[in-house]
Amino acid sequence: MGEEIEKRMQGDGEIDGEKWVLDSSVDYKGRVPPRASTGVWKASLFVITLALSERLSYFGIAPNLILYLTKVLRQDLKTAAKNVNYWSGVTTLMPLIGGILADAYTGRFLMLLISSLIYLVGLTLLALSQFVPSLKPCGTGICNKPRKIHEVVYFLALYCVSLGTGGQKPCFESLGADQFDSGHLQERKKKLSFFNWWNFAMACGLLLGVTVVVYVQDNVSFGVAYLILATFLATAILTFFIGRPYYRYRIPEGSPFTSMLQVLVAALRKRKLRYPSSPALLYEAPNPSGRFLGHTNSLRFLDKAAILEEKNLLPEQKQSSWRLATVTKVEELKLVLNMIPIWLTSLMFAVCEAQPSTFFVKQGATMNRKVTANFTVPAASIYALAAIGTIISVAIYERILVPFLRKVTGNQRGINIFKRVGIGFVFSIIAIFVAALVERERLRVAKKETIQLAESGHLSMSVFWLVPQYMLIGIADGFTLAGLQEFFYDQVPDSMRSLGLALFVSIFGASKFLSNLLITVADHVSTKAGKSWFGKDLNTSRLDNFYWLLVALSLLNLCAFAFFGRRYAYKNVQRQMTLV
Repeated sequence: MGEEIEKRMQGDGEIDGEKWVLDSSVDYKGRVPPRASTGVWKASLFVITLALSERLSYFGIAPNLILYLTKVLRQDLKTAAKNVNYWSGVTTLMPLIGGILADAYTGRFLMLLISSLIYLVGLTLLALSQFVPSLKPCGTGICNKPRKIHEVVYFLALYCVSLGTGGQKPCFESLGADQFDSGHLQERKKKLSFFNWWNFAMACGLLLGVTVVVYVQDNVSFGVAYLILATFLATAILTFFIGRPYYRYRIPEGSPFTSMLQVLVAALRKRKLRYPSSPALLYEAPNPSGRFLGHTNSLRFLDKAAILEEKNLLPEQKQSSWRLATVTKVEELKLVLNMIPIWLTSLMFAVCEAQPSTFFVKQGATMNRKVTANFTVPAASIYALAAIGTIISVAIYERILVPFLRKVTGNQRGINIFKRVGIGFVFSIIAIFVAALVERERLRVAKKETIQLAESGHLSMSVFWLVPQYMLIGIADGFTLAGLQEFFYDQVPDSMRSLGLALFVSIFGASKFLSNLLITVADHVSTKAGKSWFGKDLNTSRLDNFYWLLVALSLLNLCAFAFFGRRYAYKNVQRQMTLV
């Protein structure tokens, strides 16, 4: 396979839409430790360990959050679901700010360290809210009306976690992927595997969070669970800090938005100029690193920013950056703008992906969760099935499908990024379709077993009816998440890697607000039609109708994604590369 790739790369070649120019060296901004394979993987493993603790913490909080809000803080189903979505939305939108700061000013290592400490403060406050007598929900027994101070501290802690995540999420994968030099053939191949194994590790963190941590919450106490999470994160932060000598660091290059604004201003100033007869006549400055972006035909209006005006053809006549931009700068702005349709058409997938942490959990809570006479599965632990689905799909994809598809297609990734993402979209639609069928059956059983439900608190219908929808969502994640992560890392300008992954994370933040909007609209329309789909509890609701709505919208979205994916212009990279 290595020989086949090398043959494809002799001279100027193209790999997955990226053009390459071979040379003997690649300039990497920042300090570069030796390229020993063990050193590269050791550095990435330090980052993965910290990320694993973040996933463990997040999924030690999120799955049971809707149960905590309804049972402890006494919120109704609709309010609790919205609060979960608001928190999840803020948590996954904050990385946009963290990504900008990391790329422009702090660097990824420092941003990770600071944000991890803030995250630790949030977990510590969560633990204190359960142990300190004056901060506990109430004195003893079940709280009919929890103390206001507890609500304040609890939500303050949750949003400290959001703030910490804002700095962590855009830097985890970008710092981990930075350890693999894209200009080095063997390391580039390892980087393609890195995103697959990254998702494998994150699924393991999810699995531990929704099983071990959730079990402690249900059978010991929330306070002990939060204390375990805080201890684990503190240990991971220390390990991450000790790993400093092994990392490759990319130096912050200032705000990328300045250069993008300069391109836009220059294009507007020269909007009346004619396009040159050939793209080769557009301006490109020498780059010490030997890396630049070739011209593409999309968004041609922006090309005018790189047109040399007649009076400025002489070398000694230096142009202002607000009047003349290089082709590389123009193409960087094109990359960001071309990502917008992909970002927008990924939102519905993320809306479907949000259901396991809200309504799926509530479904499970009403069903028979007994495995043996002495063991009952916590409702939130059913989420583990999604993690298992992701682990299985990633392992099969990486170890079986990719080697086979590389031979068939000659593509390093196995299949095109958008095809991989699209396959995940299809699995997510099937998952919600199955969820609608299961919910319809659950409502039928609930109608028959009203007395049993009142006496035992659950239906005779087994919680394992939810296995297919959780597994399908997990398989969808295994395809789509890795594909989108790779897309948003690879296709942004080099100076915006953290921001690129923040854009990926923000999909799931924006989707929470979109999910809330859909709930609000569906609630309003269904109420006017006679009966709301979202009653005081799940058995008086029509959640199956909401799922059918998601299926219909997702099918329309899949068509839009396919349309934009087929027309997407991949990053036209021309750079020096080492074949070692």
